[in-house]
Amino acid sequence: MRTNGSTRAALRISLASLRAHRRRFAGTFTAVLLGVAFLAGTLVMGDTLRASFDSMFGSATSGTDAVVRSDSVITTADDAMGTRRPLRTDSVLRAVEQVPGVAAAEPGVQGAGQLVGSDGEPVGGQGPPTLAGNWMQDDQLNPYELAEGRAPRAHGEVVVNRGAAESGGLKIGDTTTLRTPDPLQVKVVGLATFGGEDGMAQTTFTGMTRADAERYLMPERGMAASISVRAADGTSQEELARALDAALPGGIEAITGQEAAEENLDNLSGQFLTLFTSMLLVFSGIALLVAVFSIYNTFAIVVAQRARENALLRALGAARRQVLAATLTEAAAVGLAASVAGLGAGVGIAAGLQALFPAIGFPFPEGPLVVGAVSMLLPLGVGVLVCLGSALLPAVRAGRTAPLAALRETAAETARISRGRVSAGVLLGAGGLATAAFGAGAGDPSVPLTATGAVAVLAAFLVLGPAAAVFAVRALGGPVARLRGLTGALAQRNALRSPKRTAATATALMIGVAVVSLFTVFASSLKATMDETVARNFAGDVAVSTPGFGAGGSGLSPGLAPAVEKLPEVDTALGLGRGVARVEGSGRELTVADPARLPRVMNLGAVQGSLDGLGGDGLAVSADQAEDHGWQPGSTVELAFTDGQKQRFTVRAVYGTSELTGDYVITPEAWRPHRTQDSDSLLAVTFADGVSQGEGKAAVEQVAERYGSPEVQTRDAYAQSAAGGIDMMLTLVYALLALAVLIALLGIANTLTLALHERTRELGLLRSVGQTRGQLRSMVRWESVLVAAFGTVGGLGLGGFLGWALVKAADSRGTSVFTLPPLQLAVVALVGVAAGLAAGWRPARRAARLDVLRAIATE
Repeated sequence: MRTNGSTRAALRISLASLRAHRRRFAGTFTAVLLGVAFLAGTLVMGDTLRASFDSMFGSATSGTDAVVRSDSVITTADDAMGTRRPLRTDSVLRAVEQVPGVAAAEPGVQGAGQLVGSDGEPVGGQGPPTLAGNWMQDDQLNPYELAEGRAPRAHGEVVVNRGAAESGGLKIGDTTTLRTPDPLQVKVVGLATFGGEDGMAQTTFTGMTRADAERYLMPERGMAASISVRAADGTSQEELARALDAALPGGIEAITGQEAAEENLDNLSGQFLTLFTSMLLVFSGIALLVAVFSIYNTFAIVVAQRARENALLRALGAARRQVLAATLTEAAAVGLAASVAGLGAGVGIAAGLQALFPAIGFPFPEGPLVVGAVSMLLPLGVGVLVCLGSALLPAVRAGRTAPLAALRETAAETARISRGRVSAGVLLGAGGLATAAFGAGAGDPSVPLTATGAVAVLAAFLVLGPAAAVFAVRALGGPVARLRGLTGALAQRNALRSPKRTAATATALMIGVAVVSLFTVFASSLKATMDETVARNFAGDVAVSTPGFGAGGSGLSPGLAPAVEKLPEVDTALGLGRGVARVEGSGRELTVADPARLPRVMNLGAVQGSLDGLGGDGLAVSADQAEDHGWQPGSTVELAFTDGQKQRFTVRAVYGTSELTGDYVITPEAWRPHRTQDSDSLLAVTFADGVSQGEGKAAVEQVAERYGSPEVQTRDAYAQSAAGGIDMMLTLVYALLALAVLIALLGIANTLTLALHERTRELGLLRSVGQTRGQLRSMVRWESVLVAAFGTVGGLGLGGFLGWALVKAADSRGTSVFTLPPLQLAVVALVGVAAGLAAGWRPARRAARLDVLRAIATE
């Protein structure tokens, strides 16, 4: 009973102290709130998007009970959705219509088709696909619903999804160009919605007559991507699919409409939703990791400052576990309150994102926020556990306080750094550096080994933090002391009082800066690699390509290359197309081009065998693939195509450089029997002797205008555009990491506030002997700057090393270029130091407002 009474008394005292000194935990409360809010907002946003897309697909495909399609699909590393062979419409459609239980069936022709907006710029294509297809006449089978205008009836008439029309500034009655990729002049006669939305996310759709769709999107007339089927009354989707499967010839399958909708949703989820939410979750984790150090530092200082109070509790009979429980109760109370507030803020963040994304060009489907139990309980539990885990070591330290020793204590924390800690940190760092260097520099780079070394280096940074803080503050504080005199010297001395505290405070900022530096270095290296790759591989004078990346865009018309090559200014114009096949059982991309002319526009390196005369059964492969499979000129390789045909090809050439060319090259003659929608992904052009770049580029641009105005770029511009998506992603990364940096700055401000509370009497004495308020504010701000500078410098070093390790570990070909961008890193350094100055602003103001007499009287 006595023990229980003491426990309750300790807890009451702890909670009373928490209420009395709630300002001490303001930074901790805010750090947990922000981390939990970001995590909760991410989970709620992910659930809402999945539910909204599920509802949208369900509504759009509700009239389709079965889908008939080829069962052969080839996926590659860059195309998880895969490529299917089109169906022979007439024979399959007749078989489908004769199946009992079929009420209606209609072919669905679909391919790539990119609209050109009223300003001459292509609509969409920045990742999500730009689709074109036939406008289905059966309203229930058509996933799109006519919102304005009418359906297409004549050649060149189209219906456009309303979102694409708005993006391109198009309206009913406008005439524009549709790249299929052959340019087609079209007239907009209707606007459509998908599942009640203006479009299927950012995917654009152009509906044509069936005759136009077959002519421009299929390799031959009378073909379709699939056949949509509606069941008669009384026939379920499962029954219809089974009946269709039994009646269809081999190589063709039937799936239910529900399965087709789920497959479309899974493809969208795999391509975008999963990546989107995973990225947000990673940054939530970074923010919470930064919060851990801020929380730990707060409780470490509070425990040190309350040593006398804890000693008094021990003297009155409280056991160690009771003092431990009291401290953890404070942490749990702060964590729970902050997490509950964070849940509300997270729902607000999700609502804000839902409203923001359509405004910046991401038209997510509308729908109510989905606030699930997991989306609430997981962030709540994480917030409380993060707070408890961060406070555990300070709490254990509080429980070990000896009553009499604490009553005699005069210093809150010791400045001594043990030799064992330094030795352990040095060994850990040396081992981590060696492991990471071996994993990144080995002949076959190992990502796991490099990651292990990187984690060890990060741990070494944490262990060596106090020792590094002493060295760094002395080095960085020297110029401050010379510049600011006594004020700067006092700021340096204050930062050196407790190296552990300074290190813990700076570590939060160090992690934020390290992650920013990591992505900056990695992005810069990717761009440098792309520049080097183009310089090393591209031998043309200009490149013609369509804007966009990923699955977006429609490619180039195969007729563009012959038209450009007729120009007197041009020596060679070679189009590089894309195909897919299973090579020895694995899905691979094929480059479709004339191998004999390829060396004129691409540097292929050393070539074994001959690129001439590949014909319809010859194959050229990269040296890497040849080495992996043990091929050489004369070897035979089996290729399986989407149409089910298999063919033995003879390796007639092995080339050394493949970054732009790809690993497999076949002739248009070999690809033609298996082609789907013809297009070139790149047109490489070399000029005739004596033709200047400006003159040649202008001539090519005039021809390109007749083919939908694809972009004509110089070699340098082509390299920059190829890396354009990196800058876009980097901007998003910086925006997301701003939260982690903000939490780190709150930690610095909170630590300074607590430290100033600890030094109240000292500040009063300084004021009494003549220090002005301005000098006091300057002293506090410079102390903040020194701590922030230490964290920033450490973060830059750690981020640079991790960036190097990531670049090298991911470089399986040995062609990556590592580069440190001095300007960007200098900006990061300046921002870090400026942020430290901002973090010290409020604590400095509060310190300057202290009443001198009351401060001197403080014990």
